[in-house]
Amino acid sequence: MRLFIAIYPPVEAIAHLSTRLAGLRLAAASAAGTNVRLVDPATAHLTLAFLGEVDPVRLAELRRLLPRAVQAAHGGAAAEVPAGCNGPPVLRLGGGGRFGWGRSTVLWVDVHGDVNRLGALAGAVRTALTAAGLPGDERPFRPHLTIARPGDRLPPADIEADLATLHDYLGPPWPAEELVLVQSRPGPPSRYHRLAAWPL
Repeated sequence: MRLFIAIYPPVEAIAHLSTRLAGLRLAAASAAGTNVRLVDPATAHLTLAFLGEVDPVRLAELRRLLPRAVQAAHGGAAAEVPAGCNGPPVLRLGGGGRFGWGRSTVLWVDVHGDVNRLGALAGAVRTALTAAGLPGDERPFRPHLTIARPGDRLPPADIEADLATLHDYLGPPWPAEELVLVQSRPGPPSRYHRLAAWPL
């Protein structure tokens, strides 16, 4: 099974973002028939850890391990969080950037708000995965929400113009209320199946 661990923004936050994305050159190119591989808003998520292929027999272990990681993150982040800031981290989507260039170009929206707490959660999850001998990300955690994978099908000038437009975007705040274990089935289009979730 191909697995990852994520947080899903609420529908309202994605709808707000989608309104801004509709004005991008990326959206115009998609409407004109260019395959810029826009992310389906219904599946948009923040990946905390990508496991890749995992033997299904280890699912029960993951279901035990992840709630403990959530508890560890709450304890580990407490010193960095001001008094009265218990509960789920409050996040906002805003700004934007890209990974790669040419055929590997990926466009994303940045994450603002309680990013330190989000980082503590990702760190606790990744530490728990490593301790259990499960696969996980080796790259540093960079919170983001992927919006498209245009590769080289969009002119560089259009990508830069879209990034400039996203620079001024700031969506509404929302609480990250649950951590979700997701199975990914590669596409196109990719399909995602929620296997379990834990409150934050």
